[in-house]
Amino acid sequence: MTSVAERLGAARDRTLTLVADLPDEVLHRPLDPIMSPLVWALAHIAAYEDLWAVHRLGGEPLLREDLAATYDAFETPRAARGDVELLDRAGALEYMDSVRERTLDVLDRAGEGELHELVISHELQHTETMRQALFLGGLPGGAPDALPRFPGPPEPVEVPGGTVTVGADGDGFAYDNERPRHTVELAPYAVARAPVTNAQLGREEGHPDEPVLHVSWHEADAFARSVGARLPTEHEWEHAAALGLLDGVGCAWEWTASEFCGYPGFVAHPYPEYSEVFFDRGHRVLRGGSWATAPEVRSPSFRNWDLPERRQIFSGLRLVWDR
Repeated sequence: MTSVAERLGAARDRTLTLVADLPDEVLHRPLDPIMSPLVWALAHIAAYEDLWAVHRLGGEPLLREDLAATYDAFETPRAARGDVELLDRAGALEYMDSVRERTLDVLDRAGEGELHELVISHELQHTETMRQALFLGGLPGGAPDALPRFPGPPEPVEVPGGTVTVGADGDGFAYDNERPRHTVELAPYAVARAPVTNAQLGREEGHPDEPVLHVSWHEADAFARSVGARLPTEHEWEHAAALGLLDGVGCAWEWTASEFCGYPGFVAHPYPEYSEVFFDRGHRVLRGGSWATAPEVRSPSFRNWDLPERRQIFSGLRLVWDR
């Protein structure tokens, strides 16, 4: 079994490889108004790790308390991150290295725990967000080399209704919004085995048989209705994925019809700012992961979310029909 230290190192390698060949000018400026400068993301990863894997877990003071507000996602929102003084590339990388030394010291003393899983997942998710910024900036790393291809019209697969169980089980790490595991009632439906492709959506860019990327929820919903279908609810999607009925999962995040909200009995853990502050504010749930999502992050119960007008995310869709 791979140790936490090895997995922390693998996540860091993934991050640093992404930015290694980028010039400082690219790292230091926002590549799009809705995205953070990449150098902010690097130092934010370090600050988050120091908070949870060192300060909260090990009881140590923060390495750079003077930077805490600058690299807190709520204290310094995206719109402000290009206007505040940030560590430069060398400073951000040194901060990451110094925090990692502290993390490994605490790990040796306290042992492996849930907060390490939180830190690993956090860094991997930010690496994907950094790829979104590279896409918006038209830079290398922002697009896949190729995706699996799905020629022909979508094949509907019948799914019986009934009482089904959704949400994360008790094994392994999961975010608070994936819990508690609970049952829901589903009516019978049919789901497309493959995601919608460029050809089906009428896109001219990309290979016609590859899953479409960078579709907003509004576009996805309108297209589904235009062909006599609809978007799945997130529970329909999860149930079909658990049954192994969906091909192409992991090519593009797939929009669902569901608004992001807490499950019955939701409890914020370990902090409300990860999920709870976004509940019931118009965000739509996406499922499945994309080509840029690390395998460790993907699971049938993982819930991503974004505003319905956004398309910077590597997002596509899958069709569902009522029965």
